[in-house]
Amino acid sequence: MKMNLKQLFDLVGERRSFRETFDFGQEELYGRYPFQSPVECSGEIENRAGVVRLVFCVKFSLDLVCDRCLEPFCREESMEFSHILVQKLESDEDEDYILCPGGELDLDELVRTDILLELPGKVLCSEDCKGLCEHCGQNLNFGSCKCEKKEIDPRLSVLSQLLDSMEEAPESSEICEGGANHGSTEE
Repeated sequence: MKMNLKQLFDLVGERRSFRETFDFGQEELYGRYPFQSPVECSGEIENRAGVVRLVFCVKFSLDLVCDRCLEPFCREESMEFSHILVQKLESDEDEDYILCPGGELDLDELVRTDILLELPGKVLCSEDCKGLCEHCGQNLNFGSCKCEKKEIDPRLSVLSQLLDSMEEAPESSEICEGGANHGSTEE
């Protein structure tokens, strides 16, 4: 949706509120289509002292699969964004501003980009998700599994082998019973 903001850029004190819905149902994310319902967006654009500022809030349902337990989940999300709008940039390094050439703003592209950049790289059904058992695949959120819990850090596996070999070696007292007397000298 393109918004014509020429009047807003020209008149100090000008203000415009808006409420839109966007269909991002075809947006693929993490191998799925998480936006099963429309994204609701409401906000305001205001020219205050010659600075045009856009503030908006989005609300949507996010349908994804948890990265830890692989269970599908749906969560309501709400995010707020704020941008300074300009008609031209002084240099290519002005990344803090949203360019509106000819006084037009592509609102749906801005909303889509803001949402996608705000979503986490690792998606969890809940912050305390326990994930899956690495041995049997049991979802640990629904209960514990029957697997043996002897976990060894792979970096320390050499030490584990050393401990196992020490357990198999005969005790030092067994060696001494054979008649060898350690620590004393015989003449």
